[in-house]
Order: sequence, then C-alpha cells, then structure tokens
Amino acid sequence: MTKTDQINILLVEDEDFDVKRVKNTLNYYSSRVKLLDVVSNGLAALQLIKAYPDKYDVVIMDYQISGGLKGEELIMKMKDCDPLIQIIVITKMTINITNYDFANNLLRAGAFWYCTKYPGNIEEYIYQPTDFILSIFNAYEKKKLEKQKLKSDKRLKQSIEKLLESKKIIGESKPMLQLKENIEKYAKSDVNILINGPSGTGKELVAWNIHLKSKRRYENFVPINCGSIPSELIESELFGFEKGSFTGASGSKAGLFEIANNGTIFLDEVAELPPSAQVKLLRVIQEGEIEKIGRTEKISVNVRIIAATNKNLANEVNNNRFREDLYYRLNVVPLDIVPLKDRGEDIILLFDYFLDYFSNDMEIPKPTYDEKVKEILLNYKWPGNVRELRNVVQRLMLNCSGTITAKDISSPLILGNQIIAKEETNFEDIYNGQVLPLKEVERQFRIKYFKYVRSISSSDSAAAERLGLAPSNFYRMCKELGLK
Repeated sequence: MTKTDQINILLVEDEDFDVKRVKNTLNYYSSRVKLLDVVSNGLAALQLIKAYPDKYDVVIMDYQISGGLKGEELIMKMKDCDPLIQIIVITKMTINITNYDFANNLLRAGAFWYCTKYPGNIEEYIYQPTDFILSIFNAYEKKKLEKQKLKSDKRLKQSIEKLLESKKIIGESKPMLQLKENIEKYAKSDVNILINGPSGTGKELVAWNIHLKSKRRYENFVPINCGSIPSELIESELFGFEKGSFTGASGSKAGLFEIANNGTIFLDEVAELPPSAQVKLLRVIQEGEIEKIGRTEKISVNVRIIAATNKNLANEVNNNRFREDLYYRLNVVPLDIVPLKDRGEDIILLFDYFLDYFSNDMEIPKPTYDEKVKEILLNYKWPGNVRELRNVVQRLMLNCSGTITAKDISSPLILGNQIIAKEETNFEDIYNGQVLPLKEVERQFRIKYFKYVRSISSSDSAAAERLGLAPSNFYRMCKELGLK
C-alpha cells in the first residue's frame, strides 16, 4: 500500500456509544483510513454495497445488531454482493472465553478478522488501536491482492478464449460433431489419449482443444514430433540431461517432460519412437518419474500425455516395432479423425474459412466462386486432407483475383497433387524392364488419365467436358478401356 492510498470504511453498528469508540480508534490514522458511512442495520449496509460497487474497501460490523439480518448471514450476503470487500467483526460475545467454533464460523462465512470489544468502562477505544488499524491495513492489502488476481485470471481466461478461437475445429459433419463431443467429454479427465488419423487431418489441433478445455489449460502445452528428432537425441530432448553427462554437455538442459510438468505433452508420430525411448516413456506413465541423463535421482512429473499416429499402432505392435505394454498405456481412450474426403460439406466450410483467413492476412478482398467450383472441391479425393486444402486456397489467393472459376481451380498449378500425378501417370510400372507397344502404352495412359480426370469431376458429363469430348464418346471410350 502506498502512502497516498485511502482505505474507505463502512461501519455497521447500532449503538452510538460504540460508533464513537470506533471513530476514536480510527482517528490515529485519519489521513489513511476514512469512515465514509455509518448504518445501524444489515439491510441498510447491503443496500449501500449494492448501490455503490467498489466504494467500500473494508466493512467493520458489530456481530449483534438490531434487525433480523446479522452475524454470519449478513457476512455471506455482503460477500455475495461484493466478493472483494473485507469484513472485520467486532463483538462482545467472546469476552473471557476462547471460542474456536465461533471464530471458524466467522471465517467460513467470509470475515477477514474479528476482535472483542473493550468493556463499556473504556470509553475512548473500541479495541487496542494499533492492532485494530493493522488489521484494517492487512484487510486492504488482501483486497488489492484479490483484485489483482481477479484481473490476472480474467486476462488468462481471455487469452485461453483467444487461443481456442484461433484453434477452432471447423466442421459440422456427423464425424466432426462426434469428435467435438468427445473432446468436451475427455477434456474433463486426465486419461491418456491416442489420436488416430491420416496426415494432414489436424491431430495436433485436436490435442490443443483437449488441453485448452481441460483443468490444465493454464499450464504448458508441449508438442513434439517424434519422427523429426534423430533417434540418438530423442531421450535427451524428452527427458533432459545434466552438465557433463556426456561429451559436449556444457550445461544442464530441461527435458520436454519437465517443461510440460502439470500441463500436457503431445507426442506426434509416436510410432517413430526408438525402443529405448519407449521403455523410458513407459516408466513415466507408470511411475510419474523421469530419468534424466547424468542424474542419479529420478524427477517426479505430473503430465497428461496425448499421442498421435498416422500408422496402425496395433500392426506396429504385431510386427514388434512398438511395445505392447506402451500401446495399451497410451491407447486408454482412442480418438479417430476421418479423412477430409469423408466429411462432405465440411470441405466447403473449410474452403470458406481459409478464404477468409488468407484474405485478411494478405489484406485483399475475399474472392467469390461459383457452384462448379464447389462440385470440383466436393469430388476431389484430398489425399493431403485439410493441409492440402489450406495450400490450395493459398495458391488460389496468389493466382486469382475477384472470382474463382472452375478453370482456375482445375489448373494443375492449383489442384495438381504430385502424389496423385505420380500414382496416375507413372510409367515405371508399365515398362517393368521392357518396352511395350505404343498402343498398349497409350491404352494404359488413357486409363490412368481418365481415372484422374473423373476423380476431380462432379460427373461423367463434367469429365467429358474437361477432356473436350462429347458425353457419348467419353462413355464409349471408358467402356473400351474397361472403366465401365
């Protein structure tokens, strides 16, 4: 408290004699402590607190006052009106006795402190002046701390809400609604979760949402891609090391599990963990302890583990590439994310979302698009899932302006996928070490190219139009190639 701070007091007392004694006791610090109002009953006190929020810092109240509202009931109602207000109780009820139950009841109701009134033959003071004033200063400091904490908690909450908004899961299809419901449900517990899904479906986004909706939301969320770290470094990254524990260890390093303590760690591509790291991870899950390289004593950690994989982890176990006991420890609750091609109209929702995002980011008007564009988007297979769709929108924003047409989006520069191109037009499987007749090569090429064009078209008629063929000719050629 600075010397310029003024503490505003509300006095609730129904005896003029005691009002005078309180004023006399406060006079010693009249420059810092100001008695703003005096009321004689609890109802009047409540009305003032409701009418003037944050006007009073400390209430000094007699335990027994006239009217029906008094004691613990009055304390609780005042705290309901203003949770930050501090209440000091003055009473005659504790003269010559030590009543712990009485004190505990006051504190449970929300009182900051209480004191026993001096006997009536001491006319100057209500209580020992220095102790009384000190309790008022302490009560004011408590209010300031609670107010700061409230502001800090509000900022943290706003930060979490902002993070949640930035990591919002877009989708209204049945699988995504089920996924959102599961996230809400599983976020309430601390169980380990294994997220299964193809690359690019948003497994880390799901992990973020679980963390931000859990009781660990104010703690660290630490993501790690297990496949991106060399196998010889994975243990030091996960569990840390002490200075001098190996050549080049010039200082100590906290592992990611230490950094994530009390929070959440996200192990992406967990199937890529080497066997030695799998053993140590199993111990962390079982014992809640990590073995830091170069340290003899174990370190206790409290971490929620969310793992993710695009592989079939059960098959990895059957092929002895992943520990069975670790698999069951991680796979307490499985969460499956479906590929984008199985999400229907979510493709359009995501397309619009990314258009908004990149138009704002690039500070350009959001382009429009027609129904044919929607047909192409809905019929494309999206092997790269949401990540590929995001890239497609980014390419469109760089190459198109105003309106996106079917021709724009069908361009190999926009929707062309190298994996698809290789799969559909790779001639190595045709050659197979020999030179085939040109007619056979042409036939194989037509099969693959017709399949590709049909996969990104909404219908046979649309595919025929793209190839510059009449629908009847397209149908006949497909039949000759064995595609019908």
